[in-house]
Amino acid sequence: MVTSWRRTQNASRDAHCEGPFLRREVSLQPTMKKEQVLNCQFSVWYPRFRKHSIRSIILPLPQNVRDYLLDDGTLVVSGRADSPQCSHGDVNSNDEDDIQWSDDENTTTLTAPEFPDFALKVREAINSLGGSVFPKLNWSSPRDAYWIAMNSSLKCTSPSDIFLLFKSSDFITHDFTQPFIHCTDDSPDPTIDFELVLRKWCELIPGAEFRCFVKENKLIGVSQRDYTQYYDHICKQKDEICRCIQDFFRKHIQYKFLDEDFVFDVYRDSWGKIWLIDFNPFGEITDSLLFTWEELTSGNHLRSVQGNMEATEQDCPAFRCTTSEVTVQPSPYLSYRLPKDFVDLSTGEDAHKFLDLLKLKRNQQEEDSDDA
Repeated sequence: MVTSWRRTQNASRDAHCEGPFLRREVSLQPTMKKEQVLNCQFSVWYPRFRKHSIRSIILPLPQNVRDYLLDDGTLVVSGRADSPQCSHGDVNSNDEDDIQWSDDENTTTLTAPEFPDFALKVREAINSLGGSVFPKLNWSSPRDAYWIAMNSSLKCTSPSDIFLLFKSSDFITHDFTQPFIHCTDDSPDPTIDFELVLRKWCELIPGAEFRCFVKENKLIGVSQRDYTQYYDHICKQKDEICRCIQDFFRKHIQYKFLDEDFVFDVYRDSWGKIWLIDFNPFGEITDSLLFTWEELTSGNHLRSVQGNMEATEQDCPAFRCTTSEVTVQPSPYLSYRLPKDFVDLSTGEDAHKFLDLLKLKRNQQEEDSDDA
């Protein structure tokens, strides 16, 4: 598959986690260190909390694969599921793998790069995880690129599925290029060993995911993860959900993570069991969802919308959820379906592009009048 592709740049978003991008500008932000970001890498926390999370496999990412994923140009997808099996050390692609794309009479032939050794490891990992996986990098998953997949999902069954999502994702690019952008310490950026994380595919219900905020090893807030939708069961069961998450935190998370300030995501299944999904830095890079970072950092107004538990259990975290269908919002990922030029024009963020558009329109009108 070949398509012309241009990455969006400097997108404000939730880079180190699987949630949506940041939506607020606040006056008070928490201080975030590079060490905190490093501690939230999947390969750092997963071995410690493996039995409470979804089965996963971590593969070191070769430099040539990383270069291919960062190549910002024509998108040529490698690792096709229907391509012949390659033997170890065979770096030449088969003639049948050549992909052609033609704008006019002049045809350009582009060959997708092949990584036979790495692709074989990926296929073996996918098979061992049941044939379908959820992919991510050290921190982020390519949630902003789900729309480009054939199934409009992050469910991957082959290396080509993963490459397509990764090459189309700003979230993944952010992990590669600027993972420490919001850190306040001036020390040199640590060297990162990038890894492909493959998680066993599970059909998770968005209304059962929650984000938990921990400050000084105390759970201070829990937010509905999919804040754009109203879920009746969350409003009705919020006290029970909050107690369940608090109990899980005390038994399995508290004082066991490498930092005392952090964010973690959980999933509560239909039997009420809590599963650990991810860890994120306690800082601006992570979406605060239904809280603000000023509230979480200062502790002010955290319980202003608290439910019945506040009167009886002061130690319980503040719990927030979307309480009415009136507040339902469109998905924050919709903007990633449009080329960045279109987004800039619609928001007025790039006046030069708007002028270029007017000039183009004027030239077209002049050409039409000349033809007449």
